[in-house]
This record gives sequence, C-alpha cells and structure tokens, in this order.
Amino acid sequence: MNKDHFPVLSMQEFGESWTPDLNLLYHELKGARQIEKAHKHDFFIIMLFESGNGTHTIDFKDYPVSAHQVHLVFPGQVHKWNFGRKTVAHQLMVSRTLFESFSPSFRFTFAYYRNHPIIDLTKNAYQQILNEIIAVKKELGSKQVLWELIRARNEVIALLVSKAAEKQFKELDIHHTHPILNKFLSLIDRHFKEEHSVSFYAGQLNITPNYLNILSKKHFKVPATYLIQSRAVLEAKRLLQASDLSVKEIGFELGFYDHAYFTKFFKSLTGTTPTAFRLQS
Repeated sequence: MNKDHFPVLSMQEFGESWTPDLNLLYHELKGARQIEKAHKHDFFIIMLFESGNGTHTIDFKDYPVSAHQVHLVFPGQVHKWNFGRKTVAHQLMVSRTLFESFSPSFRFTFAYYRNHPIIDLTKNAYQQILNEIIAVKKELGSKQVLWELIRARNEVIALLVSKAAEKQFKELDIHHTHPILNKFLSLIDRHFKEEHSVSFYAGQLNITPNYLNILSKKHFKVPATYLIQSRAVLEAKRLLQASDLSVKEIGFELGFYDHAYFTKFFKSLTGTTPTAFRLQS
C-alpha cells in the first residue's frame, strides 16, 4: 500500500470553481507572502518571477528569489516560502494528469530538475515563457477551453525551461553523452525505499557495479552509493519534518528495519540524528 504521511494540498483548495475537468489553474502572486509549514502538492507548479525577493525553500534547501527566474516544484516535493513585498510572479498549477501528458518535453531526467529547481533566465527567455503563460491564462478564460492548445503551450514552456537549464548548468552535457546516468537517477527515484545496493541498479542497467561506480565518480564526483543514500536521506527529512511518524516508523518506511542502524545511517550523511533534525525543523 502506498502511504502518504505529508500534508498534501490538492488543486481543489486553490480554485473556487475547480472541477475534475479543470486541470490547470493560473495565479498571479503580488507582494509579501509566507508559508511557514512545509507541505507538498499532488500537482506540478511552475512559477515565473517578474520581480521578487525573499526565499523559496524546496526539499530543505533555501533558494533566494530574484527577478527573471523559473521555479519548479514537482509532485511529491516539500516546499515553503517567504516572499518579500517586491515579489511579482505568475504561477501555473498543473494536475498530475495534464503534467504527465507534456512532461516528456522536459529534456532531462526529473531528478535533475528536482536538484536544480531554480533556473535564471535571460530577458529574452523570460519574455518567451511569459508570453506562453499569458496565452494559457487567456485560454483558461475562454468560454470553451481548448485543452489541446493548453497542453501544446505547456510543451513549449517545458522546452524553453529545458533550453534555459542547459545554458545555466553546463554539466547537463552528461545527460546527453551518458543517458545511462539518466536512467540510473530515475531508477533510484523509483526503488530507493527497498533497494539500497549498487549491484541492484547496475543489474537493471546491464553493467557491472564497478563500472557504475566509475561513471558516478567521474561525472557526479561522488560514488554511486552516495546517490542512493542521499535520496533515502531526503525522504527521511521530508517525513521527519512533515509527518507524525516516529523515527522507528520512518526507518521502517525506508527499508531500515534496525532502528539503531537507521539513526547511525542518517547521522553519517547529515551530521545529526533524526530526532535532533526533527527538533530543529
């Protein structure tokens, strides 16, 4: 059974006229806004900042807000924010179903975007994405919404975001030249709770554990084991901050059946115990 232990906000809570057929909402955010309690959504969010200051915390990392940025929050990520009074942003909330229909237009693995959710834009790139978002807003206001057009415009937005990301993050060349690493990151996202060994992922990729480790060290600068462990720790942090599960229950949820070992594992990667992390959150 797939259990969810986080406060989850659905799209119904953001639109008075929401119906199951309405699977995208537009909001303009202006001025100071604060969300103190970390939570997650069951939908995708893209935010385009015209101007702004403050902080957007996504998966426990603080990102400074400024003009001409795109912020991405994927279903399942934990986030909160504290925006200053100068903030002006355009936000699209996209249902999981609609998101999945155009998600292939994001040219790199979702794991990469989740690790780099803030993308700085040139003035031209900002204007291109803004034009598409405003066009989506106008279509949503039509008497008869053409969802095929909205999906197509979302595909364009995803492609433009990918183009900007490729310019900003030079290491994205790795994902072109070594698609096997894309698959490795995707496999981690899918199996990190039950599979903790490099040999499992190497087997799925039809390569040896030693070769997978060589690729990881060369291109990610860390051993393959570290990537697997980091994903488990991220989920542990999410559960510690946003759920009422005990530390023992969280360890069990992540495939650690020895409470003492889970505590030791968490501390080895974070420098603090799960209990201490929860108290600090």
